[in-house]
Amino acid sequence: MAFPPRPPRGAFNPRFRKEQQQEHRTNHMIRVPEVRLVGENITVGVYPTADALKIAQDLQLDLVEISPGAVPPVCKVIDYNKFLYDEKKKKKEMKAKSKTSEVKEVRFTPNTDDHDFEFKSKHAEKFLQDGNKVKAHVQFKGRAIMFKERGELLLLKLADKLKDVGALEGLPKMEGKRMQVMFAPKSQKKAKASDK
Repeated sequence: MAFPPRPPRGAFNPRFRKEQQQEHRTNHMIRVPEVRLVGENITVGVYPTADALKIAQDLQLDLVEISPGAVPPVCKVIDYNKFLYDEKKKKKEMKAKSKTSEVKEVRFTPNTDDHDFEFKSKHAEKFLQDGNKVKAHVQFKGRAIMFKERGELLLLKLADKLKDVGALEGLPKMEGKRMQVMFAPKSQKKAKASDK
């Protein structure tokens, strides 16, 4: 009969579990003879680990291993919880900046009634408020191609309705059997203008 593998020594100790979950080695988890110490209000240099730990304790801060691969490992004297908070905040900001916008489509026909127009324009408004671009087009089928001006008026009416949340990226143009326009969200336009 095979027995399950034995857990590592100290696995039931809460401190051991914390060490397992933590991203960086800190304080007593650093088990090398000496470290290169960096940080504010500190004389940068190589110290025995016990001395580096005492310096951190005297400043009421943590000794955090930031470059374990260096010889000797580089440790920084900082408030570890604040460090983790700042890292999390940076990651969150980077994620928010990398949010990609999509192009959403709204379709009409030359004979779209008022109720349908209101319903679809509300969708377009929501897409723009969410930071997405909106491509609106009027599809002409068969003889409906004779009513191009109806399609143009419909798209211009939509542009007027969305003027507070979206900017028109050009006048309506025909592509095959459809007339289309593109709207960009207003908030992004303002942000781009302030970057210049």
